Amino acid sequence: MNEVLLKEKVEELLDFIMKKCLWQFHSRAWDRERQNENIIRKTMQLLCDEPVENETPEQRCYYVDAVYLAESYKKQFSWVSEIDKTDLQKVMQGLKERLDYLLISGSLNAELTDPLY
Repeated sequence: MNEVLLKEKVEELLDFIMKKCLWQFHSRAWDRERQNENIIRKTMQLLCDEPVENETPEQRCYYVDAVYLAESYKKQFSWVSEIDKTDLQKVMQGLKERLDYLLISGSLNAELTDPLY
């Protein structure tokens, strides 16, 4: 998959998250880092028919968000079911990196890193 197409696919998935998912609004950077890692990884595993860990309450919480995201992506974006698994993994990694930038490292929200918050 070429770089332009990869970015286009990432932005489509990102746009859905920004409009439909409240979990992106956690108030601390470490919460956002954990949610991005776990929800996006579990979503990718579901989309690629890989096993998903669900042993702990925390994992089950992320799993619920991932199920919603995977089902929504399949309904809204037909290419998600048609794309090669390796390319889908690249898209999902790009999505995680973009989320990390927008929601954490590139965010101007000072509360994210306030040690007293």
